[in-house]
Amino acid sequence: MTRFSSKRGAVIFTPLLAMGVLAIPLASADIGSRLWATGGVTTIEGSAGGGLVPWALLGSYASDEEWGGTVAISRAEVDDYTLAVIGASLNWNNRVEVTFARQTLDLSSLKQDELNQDIFGVKVRLMGDALYSPWGQWSAGVQHKRQQDFTVPEAIGARDNGGTDVYFAGSKLFFAAMFGRNLLVNATVRGTRANQGGLLGFGGDLNNNYEFMAEAGAGVFINRQWLLGAEYRQKPDNLGLAPEDDWWDLFIAWVPDRRLAVTAAFVNLGDVATLKDQQGVYLSLQGSF
Repeated sequence: MTRFSSKRGAVIFTPLLAMGVLAIPLASADIGSRLWATGGVTTIEGSAGGGLVPWALLGSYASDEEWGGTVAISRAEVDDYTLAVIGASLNWNNRVEVTFARQTLDLSSLKQDELNQDIFGVKVRLMGDALYSPWGQWSAGVQHKRQQDFTVPEAIGARDNGGTDVYFAGSKLFFAAMFGRNLLVNATVRGTRANQGGLLGFGGDLNNNYEFMAEAGAGVFINRQWLLGAEYRQKPDNLGLAPEDDWWDLFIAWVPDRRLAVTAAFVNLGDVATLKDQQGVYLSLQGSF
């Protein structure tokens, strides 16, 4: 029988959307049969994972023969920029995840208007299970990105206003692996030509070809409700006028209910669009249904 089940860059906290997400835990619908916190949280690109890196996990608690989904709002405040994200996902049978995210980057520090990017994603679980398979869970994904405001990216040398990332990810949970606590690890390889994740367009004067970038994440379950971890994301360097640094974060996720997850993080984005050493905080609120 089919059951209905229902997450940094980051998001504009409009009152209406925030109220909608917060209301999700009060719903009475069944939200799936997977174990607590096994859907991860919503990344800044809409797919399930950590904050910066897509993991092999699929969002929500939908298992075989179940549908599920997530809605998330996030916000990152660094020294000179603000990145807001709204995202949503749909999970079919814990096999296919379809996602959408809208990113908004505030450029007021550069006396420019904001940059907006839409991201449409699909992730497919290829094999395995993060909890019980000896080699973990393996998934492949595609993210098609479309920059809506190309004036600034084009001015600094970006070639295109749209592009597609492809990635391959593996996730594994090791039981009682660190001081008796469960340890969740992930490794991702991404093929991309995106500048700052696509917010500054795609390709550039230094390089216009796909490059393979390494990404990773790990988290320790302090208990069932709290996860403490870190992520790293390697970046390409396509623009002579705006060199990129790799991204990393330190995060803590709180899952007080199967329908709600809250993530906070310290993020380091390095140099972004000529402004140096961008560090700050990230907050994300995710509802599952």
